[in-house]
Formats: sequence, C-alpha cells, structure tokens
Amino acid sequence: MPRPIFEKCQPPPSLRSSQKNYLAWDISDANGFITTPAAAGSAQPTRFYNSSAPLRTAATLPGTQATSLSSLSQTIANTQKETTKKSFFPDTSSRGVAFWLLGSAASVFGIVVFGGLTRLTESGLSITEWRPVTGTLPPLSAADWDSEFNKYRASPEFKLLNPTMTLDEFKYIYFMEWTHRLWGRVIGLSFVLPAIYFVARRRVSAPLTAGLAGISAIIGIQGFIGWWMVKSGLKDDLFAPGSHPRVSQYRLAAHLGTAFICYATMLWGGLSTLRDRALLADAASGHASILERSNPALRHFRRSVGFIALLVFTTAVSGALVAGLDAGLIYNEFPTMGPGRIAPPASELFSDFYSRREDKADLWWRNILENPSTVQLDHRILATTTLTTIIALWAYSRFNPRIAAAIPRNARRGMVGVVHFALAQVALGITTLLYLVPLPLASAHQACSMGLLTMTLVLGSRLWVPKRSLRLVQSSMAQAAQGGSKVRVPAAARGTPTA
Repeated sequence: MPRPIFEKCQPPPSLRSSQKNYLAWDISDANGFITTPAAAGSAQPTRFYNSSAPLRTAATLPGTQATSLSSLSQTIANTQKETTKKSFFPDTSSRGVAFWLLGSAASVFGIVVFGGLTRLTESGLSITEWRPVTGTLPPLSAADWDSEFNKYRASPEFKLLNPTMTLDEFKYIYFMEWTHRLWGRVIGLSFVLPAIYFVARRRVSAPLTAGLAGISAIIGIQGFIGWWMVKSGLKDDLFAPGSHPRVSQYRLAAHLGTAFICYATMLWGGLSTLRDRALLADAASGHASILERSNPALRHFRRSVGFIALLVFTTAVSGALVAGLDAGLIYNEFPTMGPGRIAPPASELFSDFYSRREDKADLWWRNILENPSTVQLDHRILATTTLTTIIALWAYSRFNPRIAAAIPRNARRGMVGVVHFALAQVALGITTLLYLVPLPLASAHQACSMGLLTMTLVLGSRLWVPKRSLRLVQSSMAQAAQGGSKVRVPAAARGTPTA
C-alpha cells in the first residue's frame, strides 16, 4: 500500500518552522500534475508555496490518512478558493490587442522612414509653428499659402540656403513636413483611443496595461521632441555669417532614439502577447517550450542577443549624429578615411576648434559628438563592431555543441535572419557613403536599421523565458489535472514551483 501523499510531501526541515503555506504532490500519485525536470530514476515532487494562506500540514488537514486523489483535489480547490482574488485584468491579453500593437509598430516604422525622407529633402523647417490642433489642416486658400510662405521666408534656411525658392517649390517641402506631422497625430490617436477601449473591455493584462500607459507617454513626449528639434533650426543666431541652418544633431538623435524606443516597445508587446497565447493554447507543449528556453546553456547566448539589440540601437543613434552634421558628405571612401589611412590624424579628430572652454576640458566629448570627421569614424566603428559581434554570435550558436543542441529551432532561424539584415545594412551604409548619400540609398539604409532591430527583437522573443507565462501554464495544467475547466487565477495568488 503506497504511503499517503501528504506524508511523502512533507516540507524540508528548513521550511517546517516557517510561516509559509505549502502544497505539494508526488507525480507518481497525482497522475499528471505539474512536474519539473529531475534526475533520471528519481521521483521529484513539485511544491507550490504561498504566504498569504494559513499554515496547513498533514496533521491539520482533514482526511490525512486518505490516499485517494479526491482528497488532494479538494485540498487544492480549498487553497485556491482562499488565495484567489478577483482581478479586473485578465491573465493574458487578447489576440486583437497583439495585432493592434504590431500594426501600431508598423506605422511607427513607416513614419521613421518618412521622417528620414523629410530630412533628406530639407523639408523639416518649412513649417515654422507648432499647432497641434489647428495645424491639422493645410493651407486651403491662396492667402493661407502666402501667409505660410512669408513665415518661411523669414527663417534662416530660406535666407541663407533657398533665397530663390518659388511658392510651388515651397508647397512641396511644406506637404512633406505636414504629412509627417499629421502621421504623428494619427499614430497618437490610433494608439491612445484603442488602448483605453481595450483596457475598459478587460482585454489587456495588468503588465501590458502599464506598458500601454508608458507607450502613450512616449508618443506625447515624441511630439514635443519633434517641435523642440525643429525650433533649433529657426534660431536667430543661425543668421550669423558662416552658420548653416539645420537642426541640432543632439535633438535629431533624441527624436530618432525616442522613435526607436516607441517602436521596439510596441513590437515587443505584440510579440509577447502572441507568444503567451501560443504557450497557453496547449499547456503541456507550452510548459515544454518554456523549459527548453530555460536551458542554462542558453543563458549567456540570451544576454548576448540583448547586447546586440543595444548595439544596433546605439549605432542607429550615432547615425542620427552623422545625418545632423552632414558627416556622410566627407570621406566618401571605405575602409580608408584619406589616402592610405584607416582614420584621420589625431589633430583632426580632436581639434581645438570644437572646444568652448579655455582649459579644453570639453575637447574630447565635443569632438566625439560635434566634429563631423570624428562622428563618422565613431559610426564606422560602431557599425563594424555590431556586424562582428553578430557574426561571432552566429558562429557560437552554430559550432558550439552545447548551444547548437539547446537552441530552439525558430531561434536558430532568427539568428540567421539577424546575420542577413546586418550584412545588408553594412552594404547599404558603405554604398550610401560612396555615392554621396543619394536619397533612395540613404532612406533604405535607415529602413534597414529598423529591420535589423526588428529581427533582433524577434530573436529575443524566441529565447526569452516568460516567467509569468510559466505560472499561467502551470496553473492551467493543475486545473486540467483536477478535471475542471481553466479558470483565471490572479498572479498574486500563484506561487512559484520549486523542485
């Protein structure tokens, strides 16, 4: 006759005197309850702890001597009844929310590429005012067009760069900037309003609700940064001799970086939601998939993918500095920067011209961020480092036996995709430099940088260990083992299993 279940599942001595409630079962008697990997030939019980319920032991539970599974099931039901609290938020977000997030990310992708075209056509300074509401409509009459054109004619860009521009030419750059701003308004409304609806309809989980609030804030901040950037190109000091009317490279980098963060957050939210729903669709296979991702051999590989994402982001932001300083119009050769030189001389890279302090304390950082020669070299170094790191990580995943055996198949394909995007991005960057930044190549180069970030995030989502999803899968398996339907158990009422 087998031992009673609760006799076999006594807590270890270190926990018997604690105030934590525990609930455990042996897989050999519980007939299909959750199990975790154990050493071969050993029976490993899985324990769930919860500190919010009163202590229950084998001595205090009724029917301790019963060995049937019904007694255990009743205990589980009672414990869940005590610890489960109703929550406004569902455990997982709906599939519609995931597709909406991915669609929003695609829209941000588009506006970033279009924003690059706006800058390349020098259209960004054509609208000299920031009118978030009344600026939604373009000029509708000849008088309105004359008014807008007169405002532009008073700007430094017109007086120094475009003094012969006609009204028809102005309309072209005006509509480029107006479309860019209108697109931004559409993104804001098409995100905030559906977000409120989905949350009110209880289709968004609690963690994602916080994420949606953060994205909404980023969108609002991005609109402000956009005008803050444009305003830097309208300053009166740009009328000074030798000045070049253009926006601050710092503000341009902030504008692009914020757009990348907004895009990455939307994309990650959509991918995570689809992943969680796929894991919960079949609890058993979902549990196996999570355990596969949890392989200790993948820990450093997973962190390396995160480092690559950071490298891609940093390289893209450095590209904004290159664009803001027109640094791509010098040293149009590769890999050299001058006759037989990999880099310009130190006197050029760290020129006293860019220092604004008598003691030259700002010499280094101002040259790194404001000297076109140094900024281009920085971008080359970052791009080369990113490509080298990606290829090295691919080789590590391909030829290291432990990693090759542990990495999931879809992650292996994702790694190959990252390599392809990285090679294409470097090829586009070199070609853009050699041909003096033609508009189609420069736009494709910027779009490919977002494509590389996209593929890196997709790879990361295939390797990430979703701990919250693990708890949901385990709860679903526990419900199935009891023969009941799946019920929503708030995350606060679920413990983390330990083997």
